[in-house]
Parts: sequence; C-alpha cells; structure tokens
Amino acid sequence: MKKIILILLAVLAINQVQAQGKKTEKATFGMGCFWCTEAIFQRLKGVISVKSGYEGGTLSNPTYEEVCTGATGHAEVLEITYNPLVISYDELLEVFWKSHDPTTLNRQGADSGTQYRSVIFYHNAEQKAAAEKYKAELNKTNAYGKKVVTAIEAAKPFYVAENYHQNYFNKNGSEPYCRLVIQPKIEKLEKIFKAKLKN
Repeated sequence: MKKIILILLAVLAINQVQAQGKKTEKATFGMGCFWCTEAIFQRLKGVISVKSGYEGGTLSNPTYEEVCTGATGHAEVLEITYNPLVISYDELLEVFWKSHDPTTLNRQGADSGTQYRSVIFYHNAEQKAAAEKYKAELNKTNAYGKKVVTAIEAAKPFYVAENYHQNYFNKNGSEPYCRLVIQPKIEKLEKIFKAKLKN
C-alpha cells in the first residue's frame, strides 16, 4: 500500500511539474515597425510564438491601411507568448528597452506617427510594476541621455495583423528594407543577447 501511495505521489508531482512547464504568459510591446519587433523576439529562447498586430486604438478589427493613417489610435505591436520558466518578463523588458529608441515620441527611425510609438501593454499588476520600475531606473540613470517616453498602459483588445505581416523577416529577408533596417537590429541582438538566443 505504501508503494502505491508513493508511486501516486510521484506521478502527481511529475504531472504538476509538467503542468507548470506548459504554463505560458503574454507580453505585448510596441517599438516601431512590427516587422523588426517580430524578427527580434522570435529568436529568444522561451518565446513560444509571436503575432504582429494592432493595439491601443478605438476601431474594432482595423486594417493595416487604417492604422497607417494614425487616425485609429492603434500602435503596431507584437504579442509574445512565452514560457516564464525559460525567459522572464524582466528579460523580455531588457530586450525591449535595448532594441529600439524609447526616447523618441511617435517615431522609430524613418517611421513616424502614433502607430510607431514606444509602448508596453501590461497584462497584470506584476508586469505593470516591472515596466514602471525599469523605466524609472532608465530615467534616473539617464541611460539614453534623454528622457524615456515609452507609454505603459493596460492591455487592450489585440487585433492580429494581416497574414502577409506575419513572420515577415523570415519570409522576406533579402528585401532591401529587411537587409537595411531589420538585419542590423538582429546583429545587435546576437551581439548583446547571444546567451538568450535559440540555437
């Protein structure tokens, strides 16, 4: 009888560990063009999936053309599904802060407009606290030489972008935009976060 109880307890413990291992969380970041954002986060260990899309606006189910006008209020964002046992939210934030310029309001490089704003959409109180703490520390230490203007807002409805926006860099890596704009960001990622990258 004792053996059976021990075996049952062992099986339950294994199932619990497996259940915890399957638990995923979401992070949502806007940092300019979502083609660049997607290409960066796809390469991180612990990131299970990424979806390019739109968040933070007033129109339901907006199209890319509508978002590009700046009139809908949406930002181009990436919704990241990740395993927190492999990569933490703080680590994702570190990649976020170091992969774009969070000091430019409604602009990243040549991309200008509210749809390209630097924004974190938090999904719970812990994410909000972590993002606010990190931002405050960057401003306190004057890390960029300018004030960080990244907005930190509660998650709003997320709308998946059109299919041709998904997995963009991997499908179109030889295009001039990809080679000139996205490739340097990936090279920077590989240099700074080599240990966090998938093999």
